[in-house]
Amino acid sequence: MTHTPSPAPAALAADLAPTGTLRASVNLGNPVLAQGTPEAPSGITVDLAREIGARLGLPVELFCFDAARKSFDAMADGRADLCFLAVDPARETEVAFTAPYVVIEGVYAVPRDSGLTTVEDVDAPGVRIGVKQGSAYDLFLSRSLTRATVVRGAEGVDTFRAEGLEVGAGIRQPMASYVQEHPEVRLIEGRFMEIRQAVGTTVDRAPETVAFLRSTVEELKANGFVTDSLRRAGQDTGLLAPPAA
Repeated sequence: MTHTPSPAPAALAADLAPTGTLRASVNLGNPVLAQGTPEAPSGITVDLAREIGARLGLPVELFCFDAARKSFDAMADGRADLCFLAVDPARETEVAFTAPYVVIEGVYAVPRDSGLTTVEDVDAPGVRIGVKQGSAYDLFLSRSLTRATVVRGAEGVDTFRAEGLEVGAGIRQPMASYVQEHPEVRLIEGRFMEIRQAVGTTVDRAPETVAFLRSTVEELKANGFVTDSLRRAGQDTGLLAPPAA
């Protein structure tokens, strides 16, 4: 059997970062994945970008945004080479994803005296759900709800509160913190979706480049890199995604 050698790092680097610098879009709007400021970002996505750059011998430039849709737009517009987004069919037309490195839950918040008690109760006529525009859960709920109405804003929970909506949707960790600080609000038990956060690049990259990103993410999940990064950031290490199928 003839062995086909793996592409040299230089070839991968040239394909992934044609400018000579690995440009990574980071979503500071998701506090589980990134923290800090645009001038000094930190967190698992920042660590992953720098590790991928180091493996390819590339300098890394971080472009920080306050929403996933802006991070996605940077990829789609050619301003970034690498992104860290939730896997979603609406994005897969333009983004080639790895398997997820963490899995986050999408949950609902409601007023404490609300009659809505289960995830299934929420999809009902007259129920308005505040979501962060362009987020993974906006895309999911807009596609899957049949009776409730999605109301988009800069932040789902802020829209929920400002407009007096029946439900707010968001990521479990910041939503749980919000509920702790606002006793008039409670979480509905359970989740309405799993948010699979992955590394992505544009679909026009070479198959070898996408394969490199996928294998690198699996290695970093297996060797403790992702777990250690989550721990340093003060995040739940149980968010680590299982190995790719």
